[in-house]
Amino acid sequence: MTQELTGNNFNEIIKSDKPVMVDFWASWCGPCRMLAPVIDEIAEEYAGRITVGKVNVDSESALASQYAIVSIPTVIIFKDGKAVEKFVGVHSGDDYRDVLDEIL
Repeated sequence: MTQELTGNNFNEIIKSDKPVMVDFWASWCGPCRMLAPVIDEIAEEYAGRITVGKVNVDSESALASQYAIVSIPTVIIFKDGKAVEKFVGVHSGDDYRDVLDEIL
């Protein structure tokens, strides 16, 4: 299950003891809609081992700026509060799994 991340909960969640995968997206973005089922599938597959969150760049522009999001979708994987990998554009589930498996 994915969690909606906002400026209010973002820092607390990325500092979790589990890796955190964050999808920066917008409702008007076609590639974001294409990626959504992949993100949901990974959230289910890795449930309990990682946290998966989504940041709507339209309503959370400060977070988007903070992480230099210039193209969406962008997925950032955090470990111990630090970004360890950044994917820009649509990628396959296996691309994300490779990084997640490596850091778990």
